[in-house]
Amino acid sequence: MPTDLLAESLTGPWSLVLMSVLVLGDAFFVVVPGEIAVTALGAFAVSNGAPPLWAVIVCAAVAAALGDACCYLIGRAVGTERWRWMRTPRVQQALAWAQRRLDGGTATVLFTARFVPFARLAVNLVAGASRIHPPRYLALVTLAATAWAAYQAAMGAVIATIIPGGPLVAVPVSIAVAVAVGVLIDAVIRRARR
Repeated sequence: MPTDLLAESLTGPWSLVLMSVLVLGDAFFVVVPGEIAVTALGAFAVSNGAPPLWAVIVCAAVAAALGDACCYLIGRAVGTERWRWMRTPRVQQALAWAQRRLDGGTATVLFTARFVPFARLAVNLVAGASRIHPPRYLALVTLAATAWAAYQAAMGAVIATIIPGGPLVAVPVSIAVAVAVGVLIDAVIRRARR
């Protein structure tokens, strides 16, 4: 009975709405599991046949681009020093890093930051505060969000294809792999900073 309830809830349209809300929230709060939601639903799409994988990718891409654009608008409207949390040394260091990177190559930074949770927030706030031309920014963020969504969903889909056992095995394994990839990326970034 619980397995049927899980399958029914993950195949309905609400699964895409919930995933989209998590991805949108992930743009502002790095503890929200947006990546995990996309990877898990990608695995479920392949192992169960619904929702369609293309719908997972499209919904995740739209939510990611919207979240990044909202951060851009916040940066554009309030800058990077208005609130106390923005003035803490750690956040100021991250914002200065983002500014240096944006000055060196906007497209590269926006694409890279989409895959690194805290960097994503800093880069999008600074992009807004720096007043990067909105049409250029939106085009780059949309491309980055689409690439990110396709990657996250494909990771879940590949795991679901390789690992037998249906969604009850594929979803937890794809979540574990997504977390491991995130930890690995964080470790590489920390090592590169040293």
